Amino acid sequence: MQFLRVISQQLSRFTALVIILAAAVTFIKPATFSWVTGDAQVIVLGVIMLAMGMTLGKEDYKVLAQRPLDIFIGSIIQYTIMPILAISVARLFDLSPGLTLGLVLVGTCPGGVSSNIMSYLAKGDVAFSVGMTTVSTIIAPLVTPLWLNYLVGQSVEMDGWGMFRFMLLVTLLPVAIGSMLNILFQNKHWFNDVRAVMPGVAVLAFAAIVGGVAAVFGDQFLQSGLVVILAIAVHNIVGYILGYYSGALFGMSKPKKRTISIEVGVQNAGLATGLSTKFFPGNAESAIAAAVACIWHSVSGSILANIFAWWDKRQEAKNPTVIETEETVELGKPIRNH
Repeated sequence: MQFLRVISQQLSRFTALVIILAAAVTFIKPATFSWVTGDAQVIVLGVIMLAMGMTLGKEDYKVLAQRPLDIFIGSIIQYTIMPILAISVARLFDLSPGLTLGLVLVGTCPGGVSSNIMSYLAKGDVAFSVGMTTVSTIIAPLVTPLWLNYLVGQSVEMDGWGMFRFMLLVTLLPVAIGSMLNILFQNKHWFNDVRAVMPGVAVLAFAAIVGGVAAVFGDQFLQSGLVVILAIAVHNIVGYILGYYSGALFGMSKPKKRTISIEVGVQNAGLATGLSTKFFPGNAESAIAAAVACIWHSVSGSILANIFAWWDKRQEAKNPTVIETEETVELGKPIRNH
């Protein structure tokens, strides 16, 4: 188990490299991750969320219950910044109507499931992340079509009940199971061993998800052109920055600021891709933009999570005797240092 712990720690430390490697391997040999579709993809996502849930205990829910307003604020910030930023970036880069539609679709979708593991690896507030993802997904059937129609004059019907069932299956259920196991067995040595290995398992599962997307849309990513990649990168990176400082504006703790940065910046581009192919089948450019965003968000979010984790280690190395008084996290679990 000690060997597996070390492997898990190294995978968490180099998450971005693992994700990039998975994408690179898929571009060379698409069949490597072509199996990550349909039910297999749901199972892999469930494994990731189970790992997230295993970090949540009673104290986390107490902290979350103390400031439920943060989730509401976070969702408002997300659904304000990203849609407006999307149409602004599209106009800045003078994107075609099809690419503009794709970018706005990404900007008006809820937070991605992958944002939860990124918050986890960034030592953010996992409970807050799951709460934001859940709320933004539940209200997406109403908010996404309204924004889409207002910004680009397009309308799209969304299966709200279907989205809720998917969210329940992929996010809420495995998180609840993992959290319950943590509450029941957190004092058991064997459970602590398993929990210590789960970050590495989550990273490998996340890499498989990215590989699955790259297997389907890899060719479109390479053919999309530099302007699309630049537009998506600007939209994503500015989203991270504005999300972080919006959290600071509302007096959120460091873990929450990191989480809201990731939740705002990382959109459910996979959902945007699906909506584009289903409701705009004649507009290939919109699907390409959404698919490129799916890959980009996965890689950039992993890099940002590693930067946050690296910064913590750097600060600890510089000030090993300094004890922080603000809320921090260990392996994604909020704690209070005294």
